[in-house]
Amino acid sequence: MSRALPKYNKRRVAIIGGAAAVALTGAIVAGTALAGETSKSSGKATARTLAAPGSITCPDVASKLPAIPATAQAEVTRNLTLLQTQIDEANKRLVDTVGQGGPNFVNNAILGPLKDKRVATVNRIATAIGRTAAKPTGLDALAPCTLNGAGAGGTDNGNAGGNANGNGNANGNAGNNNGNAGGNANAGGNAATAAGTITCPDVASKLPAIPATAQAEVTRNLTLLQTQIDEANKRLVDTVGQGGPNFVNNAILGPLADKRKSTIDRIAISIGRTAAKPQGLDSLAACTLTK
Repeated sequence: MSRALPKYNKRRVAIIGGAAAVALTGAIVAGTALAGETSKSSGKATARTLAAPGSITCPDVASKLPAIPATAQAEVTRNLTLLQTQIDEANKRLVDTVGQGGPNFVNNAILGPLKDKRVATVNRIATAIGRTAAKPTGLDALAPCTLNGAGAGGTDNGNAGGNANGNGNANGNAGNNNGNAGGNANAGGNAATAAGTITCPDVASKLPAIPATAQAEVTRNLTLLQTQIDEANKRLVDTVGQGGPNFVNNAILGPLADKRKSTIDRIAISIGRTAAKPQGLDSLAACTLTK
């Protein structure tokens, strides 16, 4: 048989139950508000980060060059590489300094210095060509770059396109001193010392005069040659101590020679479309391991 609770006990139970309900309701409301604030603020932060920097693009230089004498090819390629390095560094600085300075910060601290560097580099390219052929003029007009994207302030111009990025100018880059690999990816340090370094014949210096119509494609493939050497040297370091006595020849040097042969063939074919196709470049495909 159940007993009826005394009146004071009923009042006590009602008060405790009400307080618990209020506390629970408050917790739910607070939790909901907190979740909403977090989501809202993080969304804003993400949008701000993605929208702020924009990107720097510059006129393509490689496609504006005349035929490059063989004697100038290596130097021209080195400076085309430097042009891309300058753009990469400027874009990195653009990201690293988001929100800094006043309205003219990007122009004064990034685009201005970049233009000065490009003027000097483009002039070196013209000088190199001019030693054995007609010196190209008007390349200074390719020096100024623009800021595109959220921070651009409407300064975008038509040149931008592939520029800095995938086109011949940019790329020619790394290809540069390709084959010479020597100092490449062997970055110093104990691991590199133990592994040795892969060196390959220089291709750029062995090419004939490159027709202007082939310059961008040749430069891209010279870049690829350097990338292949860098990757092979990294693999050399990463696999120190692995495999038997023929591991390096079979797993690194052999595949590298095959890749280089295909890339060199593409260079010869691109030149051969509008000029005499160079012969015997296949002999530059094989590389060696230097301890």
